Amino acid sequence: MPATSPAHPRRRRRTNRLLVTAAGVLTVGALAAAALPGSASAGEQGGKAHGHQHGRYQDVQLLSFNDLHGNLEPPTGSSGRVTELQPDGTTKTIDAGGAEYLATHLRQARKGNAYSITAAGGDMVGASPLISGLFHDEPTIEALNKLDLDVTSVGNHEFDEGAKELARLQNGGCHPTDGCYTDKKFQGADFPYLSANVLDEKTEKPLLKPYWVWKKRDVKVGFIGVTLEGTPNIVSAEGVKGLVFKDEVETINKYAQELRRKGVKSIVALIHEGGFPASQNYNYDCDAPGAGDGISGPIADIAKNVSPEVDALVTGHTHNAYVCTIPDPAGNPRMVTSAASFGRLYTDTTLTYDRRTGDIARTAVESANHVVSRDVPKAPDMTRLIDKWNTLAAPIGNRAIGHISGDIVKDGTESPLGDLIADAQLAYARTLDPETDLALMNPGGVRASLTYAASGGEGDGVVTFAEAFTVQPFANTVNLQTFTGEQLIQALKEQVSGSNEAAPKILQVSDGLTYTLDLTKSGADRVVTDSIRLNGEAIDPSASYRVATNSFLAGGGDGFTTLGQGADDLVGDDDLKALEQYLTANSSAGSPLAPPAADRITIVR
Repeated sequence: MPATSPAHPRRRRRTNRLLVTAAGVLTVGALAAAALPGSASAGEQGGKAHGHQHGRYQDVQLLSFNDLHGNLEPPTGSSGRVTELQPDGTTKTIDAGGAEYLATHLRQARKGNAYSITAAGGDMVGASPLISGLFHDEPTIEALNKLDLDVTSVGNHEFDEGAKELARLQNGGCHPTDGCYTDKKFQGADFPYLSANVLDEKTEKPLLKPYWVWKKRDVKVGFIGVTLEGTPNIVSAEGVKGLVFKDEVETINKYAQELRRKGVKSIVALIHEGGFPASQNYNYDCDAPGAGDGISGPIADIAKNVSPEVDALVTGHTHNAYVCTIPDPAGNPRMVTSAASFGRLYTDTTLTYDRRTGDIARTAVESANHVVSRDVPKAPDMTRLIDKWNTLAAPIGNRAIGHISGDIVKDGTESPLGDLIADAQLAYARTLDPETDLALMNPGGVRASLTYAASGGEGDGVVTFAEAFTVQPFANTVNLQTFTGEQLIQALKEQVSGSNEAAPKILQVSDGLTYTLDLTKSGADRVVTDSIRLNGEAIDPSASYRVATNSFLAGGGDGFTTLGQGADDLVGDDDLKALEQYLTANSSAGSPLAPPAADRITIVR
């Protein structure tokens, strides 16, 4: 879709419906607000709602979330919980997420708010559970339409199946290979996807619209959408073929100027890039001891350089929760938010619009994250949608493929589930080539834990195909390559050096490969070369080793350039099939599989 393409017709109709809703604004948030000329401060209450409703200033509610990843049903295990800091300093764990509850919370939050916008920070689809992923995420797009999502940036996972598939999700139509799943043609998204910094390599124009403007009466708010510049490093090469990813800051600043030339001075950037908060409690004070002191990582650098013309940043990608005020280049406070992932939180931000200047009164911005708790009524329309797609998925998803004796979690530098997947890929690879020595698995490819408690009617300890699909949803293949020992050592060092130095990506390793990871050191030295052993013997730099990885790593993904340089390539079957075969062969109801000990990597801290 060219940058100058008209708004989606269904999107326009729904916007018109939004614009005739009743007046009144409910301001939420916890940040202090400075008093505005001729009006109450943003924190004062007046009448039915508090905030600015008349005259020069108008409060605009911005509801936002990010990284849904097709989680229509409540996520299980740690993926379905958030931690809340209590007034006495203790923490409380809350079950959260699920589209039925997210719909209810968003609809309740909008009540009394005539000027309300709902936006997202990317990765709405991709790496999705079976109910969505099996149908190329059409169910999630349908759910987002029902949630009245207004606009979203494109995340890296929107490129998992390539630009053509992303265009289909936007515009509709049946899948080119699998066809239509129901008797109704897929209609596509009612909301625009924005990709200002993703260009067609040939035309050098944005793949999708770079920005979108929300209008109501005399209030205008522009949205610029970008994804992380490093997307080609974390998505399969086929998914980003023919595309160029430009710098986030330069792109946002360029289109902020263009919006201002068109008379839009209130601007929000939707950025699929994120940061690392100082606390995992979703409601901690990110501005203690000073503004933005509680956040680090890429988004902090981006926020400090994005033009002061941008009034707020909705972010994502890192699956973390934060609400921070990071000063812009002019030293003015600016809100930077992220609502964790999987629909567990949503952010409610009040943008106070100054009708005289057409800009946001930055000192009055308030924001807070809220839990999508499961103690509210389920939205009936979302329940019907989930039931419809579950009925279609049930014959495939409910099939039992294995048994476990306890939770096999994906958490930790070396995780039990990561080890299990590596073992499964090694076992499968040896059916293709008995001389295969080891397997390596990227941690980002392990999307959920396997939980002992039943997720449906299958019984405790039973692993269904749907659960395994949620763990490994990418449809990667298991690939075999031959490397020298020197290349293998280099690949392990790339976990903690180069593009992975600041945020290490520790590969999950198959049984027999051991080494020490010394986190007191820096860069590549953190992998202790002399400690690397295969079945108890030191790696010989000049010897050859047959290594199994998934196709993403075999293409050099996640910064593992050496893994893209192997010889004698052999492409196997789907990695999910490898996991299924391993679980079926190595477990039964009477002899369930125990969680691996996760003791192959010795970590020194």
